[in-house]
Amino acid sequence: MAISSSRQEPEQGRAAHGWTVVGVAGAAIVTAGAFTTFGGLLLVPLHEERGWSRASIGVAFAISMVLYGVTAPFAAALMDRLGVRRVVVAALVLAGAGAAGTAVAGSPAQVAAAWGLGVGLGTGAASTALAASVAERAGAGRRGLVAGLLTAAGVVGQFVFLPVLSRVVEGYGWQAAAWGLAGAAGLVAACALVLLRGSRAAAQALAPGTGGASHVVTRALRVLAAATRRPAFWLLAGVFAVCGASTNGLLWNHFTPAAHDHGMPATSASTLLALVGIFNVAGTIAAGRLTDRVDPRRVLAACFGLRALTLVTLPLLWSPSVGVPLVAFAVLFGLLDVATVPPTLALCRVHFGPDAVVVFGWVNAAHQLGAGAMAHLSGLTRDTLGTYDPVWVGAGALCAGAAVLVGVVRARRRRAPPSHRVRPAAAGVRDPGLTVGTAGSAPRAAVRRTARRLSRPHWTSRRDNAAAPSRMGTSCGVMGLVGRQTPEHAGHPQPGHLP
Repeated sequence: MAISSSRQEPEQGRAAHGWTVVGVAGAAIVTAGAFTTFGGLLLVPLHEERGWSRASIGVAFAISMVLYGVTAPFAAALMDRLGVRRVVVAALVLAGAGAAGTAVAGSPAQVAAAWGLGVGLGTGAASTALAASVAERAGAGRRGLVAGLLTAAGVVGQFVFLPVLSRVVEGYGWQAAAWGLAGAAGLVAACALVLLRGSRAAAQALAPGTGGASHVVTRALRVLAAATRRPAFWLLAGVFAVCGASTNGLLWNHFTPAAHDHGMPATSASTLLALVGIFNVAGTIAAGRLTDRVDPRRVLAACFGLRALTLVTLPLLWSPSVGVPLVAFAVLFGLLDVATVPPTLALCRVHFGPDAVVVFGWVNAAHQLGAGAMAHLSGLTRDTLGTYDPVWVGAGALCAGAAVLVGVVRARRRRAPPSHRVRPAAAGVRDPGLTVGTAGSAPRAAVRRTARRLSRPHWTSRRDNAAAPSRMGTSCGVMGLVGRQTPEHAGHPQPGHLP
């Protein structure tokens, strides 16, 4: 596969780094994913060994999740300017340093500084921003697939390696697991340093018009200022904040402690989370393929609706051992967990065009704000009420509300200007704008059929959609149906008024 920009670029730019970039990006995202769920294994040991409260430990996780999200848009702009290689290497080194600092921390404040700042900034630059940047430059018709593959790579790191880390914590202590993560981050950073050599020029060739931004921070903030004037941004940010609260904030950090409250060993709970991760891969890739073919809003609403049902029923399924009900929960939640990423990225592309990756970074920041708030509130609820049950039910209610809000996210459509409207031909006179058929009902029927086809949403690449009106006009002889389009409306060509 060749990586390409949404605009026209040289053939060598499209072919540069192809699957190598995807492979290295996947390895970095796997490593960053392992950091994000390791926090769930730290909560109980730190509480029992150091005597720190769950709420004070949760502050470090909250800082990490917030920075994870806030870093994404700046990292996306930074990759356009400096290239993937430098950003990925620096991010992995920073995350590894945060894990090592946590291993030697002696107070909750030091954990917040090491894990919160180091791991938050490092994983934020090496996960969502990286996946969105590479997926946005994938070939036509493959963006959803690449987004699904790279999102699935993050799931592999988050859940599949969790049982391994759990056994290391149980057998050798949580410090050994933290040092192991630091070493893994250093190893992947070294691989990226070698395999992505010279990727700065390639990255700029793959993103013409964005790599030369005078200042990364200025561009990211400028895109945010423009996006906040659009209602679609606030709807997508709110929906994705619910997504983060119900996954990163709740399940990934508090599932293992909640299972421990019901007498389940940490290794068994980690095995269930690993099962979530395995089915997350299938669910995310399937969501990516569906996003390439159908309206992303339908995919997103279905994910939130079904997720709400699973969360509400979880308090009824707890038991000291792993049984069929909990396995069924893990399978279903796994299919839905990160499947929201490809359709959300597609909706950002529809509404924000060339700035979709940076806008998605800001939407993901809302995701992590929701996650950080839920991570802290869940620990506070457990300390106050002695149970997590109200949190699961509340998260399910939020997901149900998000499923309803998804239907409000609609692409704006414009009416064609009067000069582009098709006028009826006089009786017996051949309309010069119609090159097929004869005057009368036959040409008008062809016009109506063409208009119906053009009025349907096209959830494909902007390059394909830009070519679609000309192909339709050539085949049907209707050259004035489609008005001039701006980049943000390139995915939705509009017909004129018919007689």
